[in-house]
Amino acid sequence: MTSFASTFAHKKKTENGKYISCPHYADFDKDLSRLRGISPHTAIDLGELGYFDEHGIFPMNVLRHGHRILAFTTGWSRRTSVSIEMEIGFAKSFDGEATFMKPGLRGPIMSPTPNESCLIGDGFVRFFDGVFHMWYIFGKEWRRACDEPERFYRIAYARSGDGLNWERDGRYIITPKSDNECQALPTVFNKSGRHHMYFCYRDTFDFRKNKQKSYKLGYAFSVDGINWTRQDDLAGIEGTPGEWDSDMTCYPHVFECDGNHFLLYNGNEFGKHGFGAAVLVDL
Repeated sequence: MTSFASTFAHKKKTENGKYISCPHYADFDKDLSRLRGISPHTAIDLGELGYFDEHGIFPMNVLRHGHRILAFTTGWSRRTSVSIEMEIGFAKSFDGEATFMKPGLRGPIMSPTPNESCLIGDGFVRFFDGVFHMWYIFGKEWRRACDEPERFYRIAYARSGDGLNWERDGRYIITPKSDNECQALPTVFNKSGRHHMYFCYRDTFDFRKNKQKSYKLGYAFSVDGINWTRQDDLAGIEGTPGEWDSDMTCYPHVFECDGNHFLLYNGNEFGKHGFGAAVLVDL
C-alpha cells in the first residue's frame, strides 16, 4: 500500500456533554488527491427517543445492489452499567445519492442472540453468488480491569438471501493474537481469486493512550469468505513516525474505483484529526 492523507472532522455533543456520531460524506477527485466538498447535512437521521440508534450511527456501510443503494448501519444507544449497546440497522437511498432513510424499518435487523450476547455492529456487506454476505462484530461479555468496564468483541460472519434476515452461528472467524484482543470494522474485497480482509485490532484495556495497545490494521485472506488465514505482516501499511497516523491506525474501508483498490483508514485518537487513504500497489 502507498498512503497519503486528507482530513476533515465533524463532532457533535448532546445536552449532557457526551458525543454522538452523525454520518456525513465528502466528495473527492477519483484519485482522492483533492477534496471537492463536505456534505452540508447528515447522510441519515439518528433514531428517535429510545430507539437502538438514538445516540449515534457508526459505521455505515453502503452497497450498490442492482438499481438500489442500500446501507447497513451500526446504531448506538447508551446504557447505565456500561457505556453503550450496538445493533445493526438497514436503510436505503431514495434520491440515488447520499441521503438515506429507513424504509419502514425503524428497529434493527441484527440484535443480540443467546450465542451473541451484546455489541452487534460493524456490518460490512457484499453480494455475490446470489447471496448477501456480511462480516461484522459481536461481543460475548464486558470486561473489567480496575476502572470502567470495557467492551470486548471480535469478527464473525453471516449470510442472507434478502439482506434483512441473516443466518449466523455465533462463531468468531479471525484468530486473535491474545485472549485480550478486540477486533473491529472488517472490510472485504476479492482479488486474484481470493477474498482479502482488512480490519483493526487492539487490546481490551488501556488502548486509548498506550500506543502499544492501541488500534493497528490487520490482514487475512480466504478462499470461501468464511475460513480465514491471518497474516498481518502482509497488510502492507503501518503508521508513519511523527505523523497523523503514528500512534494508531484503525477503522479501515476498502473500495474499488477505475481498477484501483483504495483503503480509507483513521489515524491517531481514532481519527480525531482526520482520515487518510492508501492505494493497493501489489497483493
